[in-house]
Amino acid sequence: VAERSWRERRFALTDAWQRREISNFDYLMELNTYSGRSHNDLNQYPVFPWVLCDYDSEKLDLNDAMVFRDLSRPMGAQTSEQRAQVARAYDELAELGDAAGLPPFHYGSHYSSAAIVLFFAIRLEPFTTLAIRLQNGTFDYADRMFHSIRDTFVQATSNRQDVKELIPEFFYQPEILRNLNGLDLGERQDRVALGAVQLPRWAHSPDDFVFKHRQALECEHVSLRLHEWVDP
Repeated sequence: VAERSWRERRFALTDAWQRREISNFDYLMELNTYSGRSHNDLNQYPVFPWVLCDYDSEKLDLNDAMVFRDLSRPMGAQTSEQRAQVARAYDELAELGDAAGLPPFHYGSHYSSAAIVLFFAIRLEPFTTLAIRLQNGTFDYADRMFHSIRDTFVQATSNRQDVKELIPEFFYQPEILRNLNGLDLGERQDRVALGAVQLPRWAHSPDDFVFKHRQALECEHVSLRLHEWVDP
């Protein structure tokens, strides 16, 4: 009975989403909950998709399909170069067989983890304290910390070891992009001191970024393709 009730609720949720009775954001949050993800567990934190790929334009045009990432493919396969690299690495491991000491795999990292959550949310407590504990009492090296939305997207679509997706705060909490607590996060090798997160050119403030980012999540283009990310 309990199993049937759970299945009925799940189907009712999808039906409500298909009827546009709930938003894309609410649908994803409910799916995260059904899958056992929770804000109370960094290792099973809610995961949301990157929905855009344009972080360079002066103006964000949600009527242009070219500004969106391909939701039918993971972050590690957004470009033909990525897909070729991943396939080649997999085949090389497969050829090694038992000599490799492990089965062949496509990616050496995960799209969601406690470290990724802390990477994105480090400027807010309690994530600041938790990040310091993870690094044995100090902040990580500045060059490895979250400093630019554009650069983070580029990294996640060009490095086989970095395929991270987003956390839900990117769609409702601009404070993760500010350094409200005045944290001394260090200085990068290019002599840029870390403070607030660098925004795309089309975002005039953290609030503006979150507003436009949420618009992108809820737009028709994403609504028609979100199922491809949920169930690839």
